Amino acid sequence: MDRLKGKRALITGGTTGIGLETARRFLEEGARVAITGRNPATLEAARRDLGDGVLAIQSDAAEAAAQQELAAAVQHEFTALDILFLNAGIAELRPLDRWDEPAFDRSFATNVKGPFFLVQALLPVFANPASIVVNGSVNAHIGMPNTTVYAATKGALLSMVRTLSGELIGRGIRVNAVSPGPVSTPLYGKLGFTDAELKNVAASIQSQVPAGRFANPGEIAAAVVFLASGEAAFTVGSELLIDGGMSNI
Repeated sequence: MDRLKGKRALITGGTTGIGLETARRFLEEGARVAITGRNPATLEAARRDLGDGVLAIQSDAAEAAAQQELAAAVQHEFTALDILFLNAGIAELRPLDRWDEPAFDRSFATNVKGPFFLVQALLPVFANPASIVVNGSVNAHIGMPNTTVYAATKGALLSMVRTLSGELIGRGIRVNAVSPGPVSTPLYGKLGFTDAELKNVAASIQSQVPAGRFANPGEIAAAVVFLASGEAAFTVGSELLIDGGMSNI
C-alpha cells in the first residue's frame, strides 16, 4: 500500500465521487494530497472526510486566471508536484435545440480550458518524473443522444492527452487518461432531472452496459493509482476505457 509513498498529488474536483475516492486511495498509498472544489461547503466536508493532512483549495476549474493561483498555492505547499489528476468537470445533457451559447461556453471552460491552463501553469512546478492523469469519458467514443457538447469536451481532452504526451515526455511528464463509462456518483443528480426522470435515465443508460451495472468510484480510482504510479512508467499517451464494455456495442 505504498505505491505513491512520498509523492505529492493534486486532484481537481476532489470533493465527491471519483475525485474524492481517488484522494482516499492516494492517501492510502502514501501520497500527500491536495484537492480542489468550487463549493466551500462540499470542500470542507471532503477535507473532514479525508483528514486534516489534506490540503483543500477553493478554486473554479472554469477560470483560466484561477489556474495560476492554484499552481502557486500548490508550489507553496509542496514545492513540486509529482501527480496531477484532472478530474473536475461538468456534464450537461441536452438535445441539440436546447443549447445556448452560455451553456456551451460553460462546458468547454470547465472541461477543456481550465485543465489546459492548469497544466500550463504547473509546468514549472512538476517534478521529473511526474504523471498527469486526465478523466475522459466513454461518451467521446459513442454516439449517445443529448451528449453532443459533453462528448465534444471529452474528445478535446483526449486529443490533448495524445499531443501533450508527446510534448511533455521530454520533461519526464507522462500524460494518460482514464475514460469511465457510467459511474455511481453524485454527477447524475446534478443534471436537473426529477427523481422519477433520473431513475428512468439511469435504467436506460444501464441497459447499454454489457456488464449490466454502473461502475463504483473505487474501480476508476484504482486505475488512476496505477497510471500515477511507477508501475505505469512505460505507459505514455494511453487511454484506459473502464466502461463495462459499453464502447464495444
